[in-house]
Amino acid sequence: MSTKDHWERVYTTKATDRVSWYQPHADQSLRLIHETGLPRDASIIDVGGGASTLVDDLLHDGYSALTVLDLSAAALATARARLGPDAARVRWLVGNVLELPLPAQGFDLWHDRAVFHFLTAPEDRQAYVQTVLRAVKPGGHVIVATFAEDGPTQCSGLPVMRYSATALHATFGAPFTLLRHETEAHHTPMGTVQQFVYCMCRTASS
Repeated sequence: MSTKDHWERVYTTKATDRVSWYQPHADQSLRLIHETGLPRDASIIDVGGGASTLVDDLLHDGYSALTVLDLSAAALATARARLGPDAARVRWLVGNVLELPLPAQGFDLWHDRAVFHFLTAPEDRQAYVQTVLRAVKPGGHVIVATFAEDGPTQCSGLPVMRYSATALHATFGAPFTLLRHETEAHHTPMGTVQQFVYCMCRTASS
């Protein structure tokens, strides 16, 4: 089964609020986005946004240039249906972040909660970082969250990477200045706790 088929199956066979990564609200991500101080017309992409409610809350807060990217068309369809007419205010992209052409320097902020840790091959991680560098404006913000060192070793039956804040930042390298890092104890709908680490960085100004 291809990776895309895997995620389409997940989102067509499980209720949105019964997958392990479900959050009623992505409060930590939302707070970090607010802390960047970016204006409400800043261009924001949520990579692997799927059926996340982050886009709902960003729209509610007045952000007006939002893009949600996911491998699963079914996940994005769920989000669009939930938003109703407001879905027209969002750009929806179906595809693999490593393959989908994104506009050069098209985004002020890149957000990814739980895509990067699925990249277990070094070449895929390198390709991801290069994609971020191309797509984010100079001086732009990058927020990436992955499983922490004491987090799960698998998610949805797939192997994952686990990181400390230091290791996560080092994977992205010198072009990214670490502004802050945080941990999160995510409580899943099944009653388990998953440890996450968040890094917020800024790309070089030029």
